[in-house]
Amino acid sequence: MGGARRRLVELLREKGIRDLAVLRAFDLTPRHAFVPTGVRHRAYEDAPLQIGSGQTISQPSIHARYLEILALNGSERVLEIGTGSGYQTVLLSHLVAQVFTIERIAALFTSARDAINRAGATNVSMLLGDGTVGWREYAPYDAILVSAGGPSVPPALVEQLAEGGRMLVPVGSKEEQTLKLVTRRGTNIETRDVAPVRFVPLYGTQGWEQQ
Repeated sequence: MGGARRRLVELLREKGIRDLAVLRAFDLTPRHAFVPTGVRHRAYEDAPLQIGSGQTISQPSIHARYLEILALNGSERVLEIGTGSGYQTVLLSHLVAQVFTIERIAALFTSARDAINRAGATNVSMLLGDGTVGWREYAPYDAILVSAGGPSVPPALVEQLAEGGRMLVPVGSKEEQTLKLVTRRGTNIETRDVAPVRFVPLYGTQGWEQQ
């Protein structure tokens, strides 16, 4: 699988990813270990894959773009909303000092925890719960990544951004969203539209109501 992983890194480079730390994280992280066995042969395609419980693992180029936009320097404390497969969690573990990640679906939480442990990530803390309210105990965070699309930016997450902190969050309908970059500068909150995206719905107190 090492050759396939290196080909993926080359593909990301061809697609314009320049951050060497991000490319290195992809080279170090075995995507096949985070997808169900039935789709493992497709693990290194630049495509989203089903991971069960109605959830998907995003295509690698989306992860790479997310991580590059945040311009991480290695010293950050990062909050991830939606652990999913745990793949992005481990990518982050190679890029920052500490990762705090929240997953609301128990089955995914368990499988992600096992995959993260097998990958050898030691700077990850996990919580089973509602990601839309964040994880106040360890706030503030230098960066927050939201891996699902909500109707608006969750206020609780904005409150948990550190000074100069950045949050990437998809906002829009359940079918399509706009990826927004939210930055805290003192009492000012700056919001910039990045790109149109399609993520699974963000369910929770400050997201969509679960049907």
